Amino acid sequence: MQQLSLFRSLSQRFWQHYPVLLAGLWVLVQLVFLRRFHGPHFANDSARYLQYAADIAASGYFAPGHNLRYVLYPLFQSLWLWLGLGWWGIIAGQLAISALATRAIYRGTRRLADGSRGAAALATFLFIAWPDIQQFNVFLLTESLFISLVALSFGAFTRVRSERPMDWAVLAIVLVLTALARPNGFMVGLAASLAGLDALRRRPNRRPWQVVLLGLGLLSPLLWRALNHQLATYYLMDTYQRGELIFRYQLWAVHQSKPLTMPPPGTGPAARVLYFAAHNPGYLIRLMLGKLFVFLSYLKPHYSLAHRVMGVLVLWPGYVLAGLAARRAAIWRPARVFLGGIFLLQTAIIMLTVDDWDVRFLAPVLPVVFVLASLEIMTRVGHQSKTTPLAAA
Repeated sequence: MQQLSLFRSLSQRFWQHYPVLLAGLWVLVQLVFLRRFHGPHFANDSARYLQYAADIAASGYFAPGHNLRYVLYPLFQSLWLWLGLGWWGIIAGQLAISALATRAIYRGTRRLADGSRGAAALATFLFIAWPDIQQFNVFLLTESLFISLVALSFGAFTRVRSERPMDWAVLAIVLVLTALARPNGFMVGLAASLAGLDALRRRPNRRPWQVVLLGLGLLSPLLWRALNHQLATYYLMDTYQRGELIFRYQLWAVHQSKPLTMPPPGTGPAARVLYFAAHNPGYLIRLMLGKLFVFLSYLKPHYSLAHRVMGVLVLWPGYVLAGLAARRAAIWRPARVFLGGIFLLQTAIIMLTVDDWDVRFLAPVLPVVFVLASLEIMTRVGHQSKTTPLAAA
């Protein structure tokens, strides 16, 4: 009885102070990475972002072509360069936005859990403690801003449940910013659109759903052009021919058993993929399955043994739990479609393109996994520490 009383006392104290503990952990993690990388970290692609930002700050010049797909991050960097705060200003800005993103993870998860502090605290803890997310806050790369915008999109999406016009406006703004952060940033807006379409489909009045379908049909030529524009600066056929699962890494590659049938010259980007799929189906399936394994397994050859073990022990069960949560009727359905859409769309993009040697493509969707897995865990253990629902969140 004394042990049970002590446990209850400690539990009560934790729930009284857990926001402070999470905030303290977040600060500690940022300090650890700042010390580890000796301040702002200049990485492989940092030079082109900083040059782009310097051009914007100095003369308002925006580079065309592929670089325009990353326009938000150089624009963000240019603000700090224009203010004369340099690299430290950029990192300070990234840290501030990351703090807001952490808050969005907590509040968004708590809304979905109808006020449960347990699910919100667990999702936020995983978001803070997972090193392959937080380390990017000190990198001069797009990843920190993109990860934060995905988290902020999630938080904004959970607020539109109240149907206030201002919440819808905030969601639209965040989705546009996310689309401008990276070439694949459109997937978050697309996931939100899929959630909206699903909600329309389930309404008793089917007319709005039918009108939207008709509109999409009429817009299909424009959507096809947009897809071609999106793929124009990628050289997918080169990576397909090389059988790459990881960009520019040949030790893990799929080798063809017979010569590949390649698209004829002059074929459009999207049509090239369809032509290649139609004429090399077996090879492409093997290639896509290999990319799926590399992307989700966390067993990349560049990782240490400890890194791989951590991924297997945490992420593999996390994927299963997240999948179960995505099917749980008790969780607001549009949020399940939205979160599941983000994860599946990013996975599909990797399967059609190519993965990177590190976690840069997986990290932005890990918050989705952590949120859904936390909701499933707390539902299963019956840990529903509720206070006031939505308003208190």
